[in-house]
Amino acid sequence: MQEVHPRKSNGSFQQVQKVEGVPVNDLKVFAGSTSRAFTERICKFLGVEMGRSETITFSEGNTFVRIIESVRDKDIYLVQPIALRPNDEFVEILFWLDAFKRAGAQSVTAIIPYFGYAKGDKKDEPRVAIRARVCADAIEQAGADRILTMDLHSPQIQGFFKKPVDHLHALPILAAYLESLHLTDPVIVSPDAGFAKQARQYARRLGYHVAIGMKVREGHDENARVLDIIGDVANRDAIIVDDFSISGRTLTSVAEALEANDARRIFACLSHVLLNEAAVERIEASPIEMLITTDSVANPAIVGSRKIRVVSVAPFFAEAIKRIHARESVSTLFDALPEGVVDAAIAFDLTADVTQRSR
Repeated sequence: MQEVHPRKSNGSFQQVQKVEGVPVNDLKVFAGSTSRAFTERICKFLGVEMGRSETITFSEGNTFVRIIESVRDKDIYLVQPIALRPNDEFVEILFWLDAFKRAGAQSVTAIIPYFGYAKGDKKDEPRVAIRARVCADAIEQAGADRILTMDLHSPQIQGFFKKPVDHLHALPILAAYLESLHLTDPVIVSPDAGFAKQARQYARRLGYHVAIGMKVREGHDENARVLDIIGDVANRDAIIVDDFSISGRTLTSVAEALEANDARRIFACLSHVLLNEAAVERIEASPIEMLITTDSVANPAIVGSRKIRVVSVAPFFAEAIKRIHARESVSTLFDALPEGVVDAAIAFDLTADVTQRSR
């Protein structure tokens, strides 16, 4: 079997070209409690120091946040996903926004790499909340002037906000990593019809074929079964693409269907990794050879995984911050990323870094 040779890394940015032209005197980047490492990577790429702050969680679960430096008349960028502890992280975002506004910040941009409540985007049965809309209203009421996020589960959620939303896509970074693998006659596989449009975007960018899984979900849970694959995958390297996974069951079910349909080798790409420990074990035991994802969520469950590779979208977010701050277009990033951003992103391997430091 042909070996995969992605770009080598020691787990850190190598020969990173810092973003130039950022007026740092009025820009401050702060981290929430679950995004400090990710925010440090953003600041390293921007060439600025991370803002000083602290979050305290009291014994009964109460959250307290404090800014430890002046932010008066500054443009603030607060980084915090709504991910593995969604309720705590969401409430913390609200407290930070209120604190910055009360401290006299000129503007506050909420950078939410993963917006977990994006899954609650519709009222598809009686007497249920549209959770994404509730979150959007609360974030704006708390003081956000702008929102920067990546790969929302439903892009129409941007319409829930009245303030500007910049919606980044992990596709350019993940596609660059896939190209570095030099796969044989590759095919992009959507796990179901719902993700087929995004799968076609991968295929168009890379020039690959497309196949679609026939997925069945029978309840409001994380269990889904893939019954068959529509498309030719025999003797091809198959790449399953999705926005996120929690239980890993859809990924492994698709992988088993691909194996049954004589796929040559099987890979997977996720924009966000929310896999729990059981899910990681499920991936390790599956036909998936490598799962490529981003560092949008700090997930301790993936530490030491043999199969999971993490590329960093911190340079991508840093470039977006630079453009927002300079009042430049962010949409141009969708067509072409600066070479330094791509190189820094795919040279990064968080799992290798953490594994080495844990020995």
